[in-house]
Amino acid sequence: MNKQVRKEEGIVVNNGLWTAEDFAAAEGVLKTVTEHGLETVRISFADQHGILRGKTVLAKELKSAFNNGVKATSTLLLKDTSHATVFPVWESDAGFGPGRFIGASDFLVIPDPKTFRVLPWSPHCGWMLSEIYTLEGDPISFSSRRILRAAVDRLNKIGLDIVVGLEMEFHVFKLENACLDHASAERPEDPPQTSLIAHGYQYLTEQRYDQLEQVMDLIRRNAEALHLPVRSMEAEFGPSQFEFTFHPDSAMDSADNLVLFRSTVKQVCRREGYHATFMCRPRLKNIMSSGWHLHQSVVNKETGENLFIPAQGEVLSKIGNQWVAGLLQHAVESCLLSTPTINGYKRFKPFALAPDRIQWGRDNRGAMIRVIADSKESASRVENRVGESAANPYLYIASQILCGLDGIERELDAGDPVDIPYDNEAPMLPTNLLEALDAFRNSAFYRSALGNDFVDYFTRIKQAEWDRYVGAVSEWEHREYFSLF
Repeated sequence: MNKQVRKEEGIVVNNGLWTAEDFAAAEGVLKTVTEHGLETVRISFADQHGILRGKTVLAKELKSAFNNGVKATSTLLLKDTSHATVFPVWESDAGFGPGRFIGASDFLVIPDPKTFRVLPWSPHCGWMLSEIYTLEGDPISFSSRRILRAAVDRLNKIGLDIVVGLEMEFHVFKLENACLDHASAERPEDPPQTSLIAHGYQYLTEQRYDQLEQVMDLIRRNAEALHLPVRSMEAEFGPSQFEFTFHPDSAMDSADNLVLFRSTVKQVCRREGYHATFMCRPRLKNIMSSGWHLHQSVVNKETGENLFIPAQGEVLSKIGNQWVAGLLQHAVESCLLSTPTINGYKRFKPFALAPDRIQWGRDNRGAMIRVIADSKESASRVENRVGESAANPYLYIASQILCGLDGIERELDAGDPVDIPYDNEAPMLPTNLLEALDAFRNSAFYRSALGNDFVDYFTRIKQAEWDRYVGAVSEWEHREYFSLF
């Protein structure tokens, strides 16, 4: 079978895009597809927002997809969160140089056979993540998966690696009305009408968990069938609010797992009459904000030794302190990657188990960086609590690596930890997306680390989102002024 994949030379072979391990994995996929009698295979890639897009091919066409990828419209890489193309693709230069990404031309989506799964909720269908390339087989630099891989490579070159742990909060509601009437088909569409599965404000009570257990089990069983490393499930503080945690894993596997998990949650819940959302703070009465707490530790690449374990009497090791210092140093400009939506900044409130300023604390859930470390704790780590659940995991995790690595290379110092996180003179986090957008756009650090092309590309997409937001007449404005004036 391996020879069959190689036999018909195409983009993959001619451009040397796969390793021997990839070809072996492809052989296994073709065998699995035949043995399970699969009918279709979804070939997906994570776009600039971390949303899965792609095409579905018949099982008999999979060998061709392995050889040459599948074509997709390049405008998929140029859209904001409303799915509107925000670059001038009908001009001779869309902003990337003459001829690039114009005329809604194609690019290639090439499956990564090592990511293959059979979808448990759609057992006739296989699924794979993909890498994106030009039609000539050249890498597309805007690929967020490739950006994360480059960040990991930089860390590996100095003999280090990162271990990542995920805590993901989200909501699941009962779907009352999907709003599928024609008038609701705006862009974006009218949001569905929902009701609660359970009341909130009883954090971690067994009673609340039992009320949510049917949906907890639905999600867990499908996640386990996909071999996602789920560790625990919790009834979070807010009404109908969930939290899933995952076993520590590599940066890339964690990011891959998370985009699949979020898509899984939304798909399996919808099929059972629920609406799942990773939006930070839905505009619903009594609903709490959801965050993404990103645990991270740096290890020796060869030995696996955790380099964040402090010596006796230390709060954190020297390299851990430098890593935290890098996260703090670049916190404002990194918010566009960790908290990329307008809604996400509604979470940065005091006394709400969320950060509102740039600081670190020892086991302090009000600080932006929570240090969980001890000389006897093999899992010593730091937890960044700034992220929102809607963040692109490749970009968020890459930002942590790049910032932490800068702290190590420049031997920065994190300063003293805080005990009172909401009453001190620490610099504040951005209060809205525009502040974060401007900081990222003007960041010499990210222009060096990610390149001018990516910074200009990503800020243009997020600027379009902000411009639509400020151009819309809000309910607040209508209530404030319509009768008064």
